Amino acid sequence: MNEVNKTLYIPLCGKAQVSKKGIILKDPKAEQIWEKEAFPIKGKMKSKWLAYNMAIRARVFDDWTQEMLQKNPDALVLHIGCGLDSRCLRVEAPYKYWIDGDFQEVIGTRKQYYTESEQYHMIPFNAAKSEMVGQLPDSACVIVIMEGISMYLKNEEVNALFQALDQKYESVCVLMDVYTVFGAKASKYKNPINEVGVTQVWGMDDTSDVIKGTKLQCVKEHSLVPDKLIKELKTSEQLFFKCMFNDAIYRKIYRLYELKK
Repeated sequence: MNEVNKTLYIPLCGKAQVSKKGIILKDPKAEQIWEKEAFPIKGKMKSKWLAYNMAIRARVFDDWTQEMLQKNPDALVLHIGCGLDSRCLRVEAPYKYWIDGDFQEVIGTRKQYYTESEQYHMIPFNAAKSEMVGQLPDSACVIVIMEGISMYLKNEEVNALFQALDQKYESVCVLMDVYTVFGAKASKYKNPINEVGVTQVWGMDDTSDVIKGTKLQCVKEHSLVPDKLIKELKTSEQLFFKCMFNDAIYRKIYRLYELKK
């Protein structure tokens, strides 16, 4: 895998570690895959605090996806940059059609661990090539999960993707985490992705540029470190985690936006 593809092991490692502890995220599939892939971890990737952070982020996305499916049971779920994530198994709400998309090499590895069905498919999908949206199934509503992907795309590429989704689907719901411009610059010096060779990422301070020319609107900014999930940590760990990932300070580098049409 190339450097960007290797970043999928960072959240996979975190989810597997936290799942074993029985808190925040129940993810036996992550535990299984992490054990078999045996990807070497070093530096910041070994941090238990990063593992907690990755698991909490995943849980926030899970809960949002669950809520969107309950409101839109007939929607197509599109998980862009799915990596080896098991959200398709963790979300309990039934779905009619779920697509996990990522680069061909990632999907090849993914198919060793997941089985397709009438409702679930895995496809090669490059988010930087907006024309690929035209190959997706029709649906009145699409629920788009973009976890840990926007920072590897230029803003104009995200905008092209959103324009394509806007043109194809009547209703679009998106949850997307982003680096701020400052966060993208700072990541060159202190970011776990550096451990796998990634040095170039992009950021945005709001969503105005990426939703330009679409009917999408930013309807909410979510917390990436909600108190209800932090409370699942040991009491002795909660205070330190809150200091490391203080919501007000954290959003100076990292934010989570919900977009809707």
